[in-house]
Amino acid sequence: MKLNTNSNSYIIIYSAILVVIVAFLLAFVYQALKPMQDANVALDVKKQILYSLNIRDLDGAEAEAKYAEVVKEESEIDGQKVYQCVIDGQNIQVASLKGMGLWGGISGYVAIKGDGTVYGAYFNHESETAGLGAEIKDSQEWQEKFIGKKIYGDDGSVLLSVVKKVDDPSTQVDCVTGATLTSNGVDAMLKDGLKNVFKQSAAAPCCKTEKADCCQQGKSDDCCKEQADSCHHGKSCDKCKAGKPDCCQESKSKDCCSSETETKAKEE
Repeated sequence: MKLNTNSNSYIIIYSAILVVIVAFLLAFVYQALKPMQDANVALDVKKQILYSLNIRDLDGAEAEAKYAEVVKEESEIDGQKVYQCVIDGQNIQVASLKGMGLWGGISGYVAIKGDGTVYGAYFNHESETAGLGAEIKDSQEWQEKFIGKKIYGDDGSVLLSVVKKVDDPSTQVDCVTGATLTSNGVDAMLKDGLKNVFKQSAAAPCCKTEKADCCQQGKSDDCCKEQADSCHHGKSCDKCKAGKPDCCQESKSKDCCSSETETKAKEE
């Protein structure tokens, strides 16, 4: 019996078989390439973090090695990732940020020094206008304007902002020319994202002082683990401020501040 290739049933069956075959091939290719895609996405994230630390122009292997060298710890605050890094012996905290631009999502990383100022910044976007809003990603010069800016006020409010007219050069950055709405999105992203890491970076008095070594650096020495965790996780820091041992306040060694009881006994 000869098939009627012009019949509706033949066309429907042929099309269905073709769709199934193509779908199977696409699914196979997707699964085969997924590990490579995931690795590329992970590497891109690591590069963006390094960009915020002012480390650029590294290829894949170099970026992986440098990231492993400088990033010491990864944690989350209410779902927001924060990276503890060390650059030339200096402790730097990198906060991940997400927000909305004019046409789609925007993101970024801000590196925070121990004194609450910006060490470096990098921003990315999904679909901002080339030559305008896309400059938040493409212009290294604009990103470098954030370096050295003060992030927080004494009350924990986020002072760092992107504005059309700079009145306070210590906390404000000029918006991208011709991209006011994208710049507003970056400003809102900074305000929303950086407030979550305030207590980890500059809020707690015992973490801010130069003497507050074990809290400031987030060390886990047995003698001040509790105090360090208190600062590190944004708690009240009462044990750092008023405690005996004052291993955070006084920068005492772990040998002399293993417990409050022992310290009091020594004082008596």
